[in-house]
Amino acid sequence: MNQMETILSEVSTVLKRIDNQEIDAAVRKLQEGRRIFVIGEGRSGLMAKSFAMRLMHLGAEVYVIGETITPSITETDILVAVSGSGTTKNVVWTTEKAQSMGCSIIAVTTDTDSPLGSHASLVIHVPAATKYRKEWEPATIQPLGSLFDQCVHILFDNICLAYAASKQVNHEQAFQKHSNME
Repeated sequence: MNQMETILSEVSTVLKRIDNQEIDAAVRKLQEGRRIFVIGEGRSGLMAKSFAMRLMHLGAEVYVIGETITPSITETDILVAVSGSGTTKNVVWTTEKAQSMGCSIIAVTTDTDSPLGSHASLVIHVPAATKYRKEWEPATIQPLGSLFDQCVHILFDNICLAYAASKQVNHEQAFQKHSNME
């Protein structure tokens, strides 16, 4: 098996182990029409930003924590927090703060018992390898948290497909919200 096939096999194995009920619950939460905020650091942050961009294309009011135009969060908002380990300090701190304000929190992590998971209203467990290589994480040929990040990207695309279907947003409508400054 070549490296590409191995990577695809690793991703497929992890994605098959994600609980569809957790995905469905996340889609229902996002459909409630409240504002959506996302946070993550490093590559997990890039996956969160990618998710935010796609949700914006689908008509959601969505913000990235830490950006200069991000408004204050309120108890009626939803926070989607991404951390493979569930211990990333800024992500956990933001989640704690959002929880204290009464926000709904969707955590995306490999460790449901992590500090991030303990502050979430809903946890989507992505059983992938992280940079820490804990004994319960699956083996991977990839460095650091690559497997987690790849699986989160596909997970978020899956959530967006269900979100788009529920909001009856098609490709042409999403394209109208795509940047026209490029």
